[in-house]
Amino acid sequence: MANVLAIHSVCSSIATFLNNTYPVATNGMTMPSCDFVVLSSQEMANPPTEGNRVSLYLYRATVNEHSRQQRPSRAPQARPAPLSLDLHVLLSAWGDTALDEHILMAWAMRQLHLFPLLDASSLTPEPAWDADEVIQIVPAELSTEDIMRIWDALEPSYRLSASYIARTVRLDPDDLPEAVPVVASRFAYSVGAAS
Repeated sequence: MANVLAIHSVCSSIATFLNNTYPVATNGMTMPSCDFVVLSSQEMANPPTEGNRVSLYLYRATVNEHSRQQRPSRAPQARPAPLSLDLHVLLSAWGDTALDEHILMAWAMRQLHLFPLLDASSLTPEPAWDADEVIQIVPAELSTEDIMRIWDALEPSYRLSASYIARTVRLDPDDLPEAVPVVASRFAYSVGAAS
């Protein structure tokens, strides 16, 4: 469980993982140079036109379907349950040539297939992850219509993309300050003559 920095931490940790494992050459072939970046909606609308890169764009965050059914505790001192989220990320390849784009996309998808888990040691430390925290990265089914809607809403033309879900990101509630117990008093009130 982590704080509100967890969403950005997961996205940037995936980009960092891909960057750190990207080879100079594979199977005797030199790999194209590449940057791995997390993009905001504004950055997706104004992409650079040169250079190779693989981008991660968070297009949706949803409450995890399994944690949605949890009932809150009725105990008076119980801490609220963490908010469990699934992060829907669009992985896109931006290449100077079709070959570069295809190589980058194939390599990135293979890496996420081979290494679908990020543990606390692979995640950036800012959100204060628990030591046993694990984020699973799984391919997501996204219809052609849905993916085209995403790209239609953005300014650049369609890019080679694949959708992934990073689950389960648990956000802790903020610690509540220790409160002084409420003191209730009854005041006597009587109707009568004043002396």
